[in-house]
Amino acid sequence: MAEVYKANPTSHKATKGRGKSKKKRERKSVTHLRKEVGKMGRDSLFTSFSSFPSQVCFETQEKGEAVVLFMRQHPVVNLPWIIMTVFLLTIPPLFEYFPPYMMLPTNYQWMMSLIFYLFVVGGVLAKSMAWFFNIYIVTDERVVDVDFVNLFYRVISTAKIEEIQDLSIIQSGVWETFFGYGKGEIQTAAEVPQFEFYRVPHPDKVGSLLNQMIDMEEQEKLEGRVK
Repeated sequence: MAEVYKANPTSHKATKGRGKSKKKRERKSVTHLRKEVGKMGRDSLFTSFSSFPSQVCFETQEKGEAVVLFMRQHPVVNLPWIIMTVFLLTIPPLFEYFPPYMMLPTNYQWMMSLIFYLFVVGGVLAKSMAWFFNIYIVTDERVVDVDFVNLFYRVISTAKIEEIQDLSIIQSGVWETFFGYGKGEIQTAAEVPQFEFYRVPHPDKVGSLLNQMIDMEEQEKLEGRVK
């Protein structure tokens, strides 16, 4: 699992004695992006959108590579299953109105209710973990898509910024427009040909930032500048 909101051990050592040491080692492209993008979102544990988060790192992060954007699906996408959960929790008290249930011994009635509640709790855990652990990361070098399947299986896909060939931002429907989230589709020349940032907040800002980073990569190639 990507080590989200776990501070990089080397970063603490680097920033402890000298306040300016971080700026000296920061890449020019990162400094430029930091000025252009600024700080967006919050660095809280359950944030769904944050630029330059202070305590986010991941397994394959390279030395000097900076996390520019950290994203999850917009929290509002959890509303349907939350409403369904509340509805399901109102069902067990109605069991007594069904004759087959009333014919069962009391111990069996209690067991059936317990199994039902465990089923609901299991569904809540599965949905909440899927939202929390499915994350999207944009660094100054690449895009990272972490797909959480279950506790024992996840898929991490990456593509370098220079490998992005096409970028589309899709925001459709009243729901997405009102709450300000949408989908980003990225066509790449990497091993994984297509990335999707699904239901992320501020898709227009994500698209604008990625286009800017693509332009920066092309300009650096032409001018032969070092990051």
